[in-house]
Amino acid sequence: MNSVDINGIKIFCQSSRGELIDLAFADKKSLIAVNAEKILHANDRTRELFSRNIGFSDGVGAVWALKRKGFKDAVKIPGCELWLDIIGSSYHDKSFYLVGAQQDVIDNTVAKLNREFPGIRIVNYRNGYLRDGVGRRDLINDIVVCKPDVVFIAMGSPKQEDLIEEMQKAHPAVYLGLGGSFDVYVGAVRRAPDWWVNHNLEWAYRLVKQPARIARQIHLVKFAWRLIIGKY
Repeated sequence: MNSVDINGIKIFCQSSRGELIDLAFADKKSLIAVNAEKILHANDRTRELFSRNIGFSDGVGAVWALKRKGFKDAVKIPGCELWLDIIGSSYHDKSFYLVGAQQDVIDNTVAKLNREFPGIRIVNYRNGYLRDGVGRRDLINDIVVCKPDVVFIAMGSPKQEDLIEEMQKAHPAVYLGLGGSFDVYVGAVRRAPDWWVNHNLEWAYRLVKQPARIARQIHLVKFAWRLIIGKY
């Protein structure tokens, strides 16, 4: 599987989602979503995390970077789709642990997964509100006891990546940070319509719906300019 280095962040260019998933299971590596903001704000800690794991193009900025480096077939792989691909391909023989979202959302997520994937083995789950160090330690200790094959963490960046770092050291597994994917899965948050998604304009749809995101979307413009002038 080929990869490129953009500002010290390694991004894999896979021929299929299945190849990406197989690699993660084979080496028990985490799948880390890459977007323009993460590349722009890369530091020694995040670069080291990406070097040990598998960065995939979750954002359109990462896709632009891959194409500029010669991977013309690069496509966006949304984390909100990838986690369901992982479950669909492995739920017959893998176990899962879910962390994130509000309590009602995570409850509804687990109930829906049990309906859609009969026999799925969810060893435990909890909401994403770790209010103190004790709650964090209790979660990690439970991960060690339950020994899941896959852990999904829907807490947003950089919180989920920080938690993945701690969990990896305590229990080797496949980890995937999901942001708000549980909310999307149960319908608490609506994802962009297909046309916007298919044209790599999901970021624009979210900006239209949430104008306050303009400060974050400026990062995409900065990143695109750096690509154009050859900074990356």
